[in-house]
Amino acid sequence: MKVKTSLSLLGLCVYALFLPVAEAHTFGAQGAGLAAGFAHPFMGLDHLLAMIAVGIWAGQLGGRAVWIVPLTFVSVLAAAAGLGPLGFALPLVEPAIACSVLVLGLLIAGSIRLPTIIGASLVGLFAMFHGYAHGLELPQAASPVLYGIGFVLATILLHGLGIGFTLNSRHYKIMQRIAGGSLIVAGGLLLAAA
Repeated sequence: MKVKTSLSLLGLCVYALFLPVAEAHTFGAQGAGLAAGFAHPFMGLDHLLAMIAVGIWAGQLGGRAVWIVPLTFVSVLAAAAGLGPLGFALPLVEPAIACSVLVLGLLIAGSIRLPTIIGASLVGLFAMFHGYAHGLELPQAASPVLYGIGFVLATILLHGLGIGFTLNSRHYKIMQRIAGGSLIVAGGLLLAAA
């Protein structure tokens, strides 16, 4: 079971390289509620890969970082979702989101261990851009609160999948390097398209 889970997540990263570059940002989620918010991170390669990558890297860091790094991402994501509806303009959102995939891929592939506070700060910076992009859809959602709860729950699930990938793999170093390399390539493609 553990090997199947790890192989499935690795397959997702590799498969993503063959998908057209996709972004989840439709900037207008009319009629959206909890289900649409939950589905949102799964609909864009950029969010999907970044959120799984945060979990993988947190698992690599180990110790308290396993929960501090993802918790920081989710907290900043939720807070930053309110920036767009308040009229705050954040520049370079798409390139920053693409860079998050690329940088997380580099961290994972290189098994780079940073102090927990620095790692949490880095993913918090990435989460600001991801949250802002999610938040731009809030004003047109039928239920902005339910939509927000949905994308926060999906983010937690994707982080959990990434952590599970790291903690449940027998050959985790090889698989993490492959996953990290796949994320680097995907991040580069996303950045080129941004």
